[in-house]
Amino acid sequence: MSQTITGVGRFAEVADALRERIVAGRLPPGTPLRDVALAAEFGVSRNTLREALRTLHDEGLVVQRLHKGTAVTTLSATDVRDIFIARRAIELAAVDESPFAAEPLLDALEATVAASEAAVTAEAWNEVGTSSLRFHQALVALLGSHRMDAFFRVIVAQLRLAFAVMADEAAYQAPWVARDREICDLVRGGRRQDAKDALRLYLDDSERQVLDAVRADSRTKGTPP
Repeated sequence: MSQTITGVGRFAEVADALRERIVAGRLPPGTPLRDVALAAEFGVSRNTLREALRTLHDEGLVVQRLHKGTAVTTLSATDVRDIFIARRAIELAAVDESPFAAEPLLDALEATVAASEAAVTAEAWNEVGTSSLRFHQALVALLGSHRMDAFFRVIVAQLRLAFAVMADEAAYQAPWVARDREICDLVRGGRRQDAKDALRLYLDDSERQVLDAVRADSRTKGTPP
């Protein structure tokens, strides 16, 4: 389906749309991004499309290769380590600041967990992954900072690319939903230290699993880890 984008800041809107496709798992690592086709789909000039791709390149979401065009990034183990350093700093701070969060933001946190639980029931594993990422976005949103929200949108897209190497998506995604629920309930119940302890363990476990998968995928493909 074509998607015409008009008005000021069109390249930013195209970049947002493509980033959201990455978060939703619709653009896995290595996917070629052909400027002619995408410009036609979004109803923008090729120059506008290229500006959008440059934005995603600066965010580490795409690679631009001489004579080969643009493709979605394949993350390395070093990338994963960097992502989780950022996650710990931001998400744990969000739990600390949760007492000051507006009630609608807490309701949004709850809604993301409910969406994950519904996706598990439906065995819609791609949607489980997307909803779990939305949970972490909603957690960071408790900080009430638009700048932090914008920064974390990029982190979430990068995370989706890291998850894409999992050999068994259902086996990987299913256990995290109950842990999202636990953290959500602890935050909403005002048990911040317990929530931070649960979140820290969650991030440690997730990082180890993702690193193992990324390194195994690199060995299979014969690429640097």
